[in-house]
Formats: sequence, structure tokens, C-alpha cells
Amino acid sequence: MKTKLSQKQIGQRITELRKIKGLSQEDLARSINVSRSSLAQIELGNRSVNILELQQLSMELGFSLDDFMSKDFEIRQEINGENEQSTNIIEERIAVPVLKVDKFKNVLLYILEKCAGKPNVGETILYKLLYFSDFNYYELYEEHLTGAKYRKLPYGPVPQKLNVIINQMIEGGTLKRVKTEYHGFPQTRYLPLEKADLKELKASETKILDRVIEQMSDWSAAAISNYSHKDLPWLASKEGEEINYELAFYRDAPFSVRNYGNEIEQE
Repeated sequence: MKTKLSQKQIGQRITELRKIKGLSQEDLARSINVSRSSLAQIELGNRSVNILELQQLSMELGFSLDDFMSKDFEIRQEINGENEQSTNIIEERIAVPVLKVDKFKNVLLYILEKCAGKPNVGETILYKLLYFSDFNYYELYEEHLTGAKYRKLPYGPVPQKLNVIINQMIEGGTLKRVKTEYHGFPQTRYLPLEKADLKELKASETKILDRVIEQMSDWSAAAISNYSHKDLPWLASKEGEEINYELAFYRDAPFSVRNYGNEIEQE
């Protein structure tokens, strides 16, 4: 049964098929002769797909146009030659993030240790440094750094369960909470009482952490908050909802940290 699909529905179906096929946006965009940014806009539902592009997509992703436009279209039935085991492996790779508590604690200690002498780094800046570290790492390596989930709140992205972890660390003697003032405003700061275990952090992880710290740790709370509000994952999420890590792949400059190569512009 055919039905009229919205651009958003078409984009969602293309996204799911691409991921199950194990293709990056860059790979698929190149194969259908459009830019990665154009494909990103298609997947977000912000750009329509013409019939020629849809035909090319059907060949690359292995679906029939009649079935694709059907209301009862099922993603699983269109993956030719894929058995259930391989499909499950791909789905696991793009699964909902799972918090790695020990990793999160070491990332937190690492950031605080590097920023220990900076009086501007209170809770607001700390939350943003954690957010950009997690989302930059995911965009670059397609793996979760800490696996923390972030919620969109009016003052920016906030990691969930952070207070629980911080309280555990304070009780365990690895962290200290300090109430201070900064430029006349009340501020909550956290001081590390021990060093991060570098054996728990990969070189690729500390590289991302160092980049984020170098770029943003000297900013004011207002500046880093305003910057986070312009990042696409935050912009594309609804108030109070969890921010989807997959949205990191739709970033443009200056937020994108991944080199997507030379893109072919064809509109």
C-alpha cells in the first residue's frame, strides 16, 4: 500500500537503511553523487529527494521504490543477503549509549586536573567540556567515550546521573566540592583529590579531551553556553529530551571535528 511520506519519514528510512548497510554518510553521498552535507539535510528531513536520487539510493541501499514508499515498509526485509546475526552486530554498534562509570570518573578527573588552576571552570563550564568531549569523540570515532546521556535543558546540555557519580567520588575521597564566587556570582567548583588513571584512557581519548580543554576551558560560562546552543545536536533536540549522539554526524563548521573529504556539490 502506497502512502504519501513526509521528507522527515523519507530521511529516517534512508538513515536506518544506510546504518544497517554499514555505510558512512560520506560513502553513500559519494555513491549517489551528492555532497555529504546534502545527504545530511535529506536524512534530517530538511531537503527533498528527487526521483533520480531516490533511484540511485534504491540501488545502493537495496530497496524497491514501491516498497520504500509503502506505509507498511519494514527495514529488515529490505536488507538483501544480510542474516540476522550480522544485522544484530550492526544494530549493536549504533545502540543507545551505556554509561561507563569508571571511564566517566577518569574523564572527569582528567578534565579537572587539567583545569585545576582555572577559577572560571565551575559546573557550567565543566558540563560543556564533558558534552563536547563525548560528542566530538563519537563524531570522530563512531564510538562512545563515556557513554553518558545528555539532556537538553535551557542552559545547555547536561549529563545525566552526574550528581550521583560526583557524590560517590566525594564520599570516596577522590573529589571535593567547593562553593565560591567568581566575578561576584556564586559558583560550584570541583577539585580532584587524585589523578586520573591514564591506563583507563586510550590515546585517542586523551587527544580529544586535550583538544576540547585547549579550545574551551578559558571561556566564560556565558560564552561556552552560547556556543553549545549553536551545536546541531542541541539545536535539533527537543527541550527536556535526551540528545541523540547520531546528530553529531550532521554538524557543520566550526563544530564538526571530522574531515569528511572533498564533497561533490549537486543540488
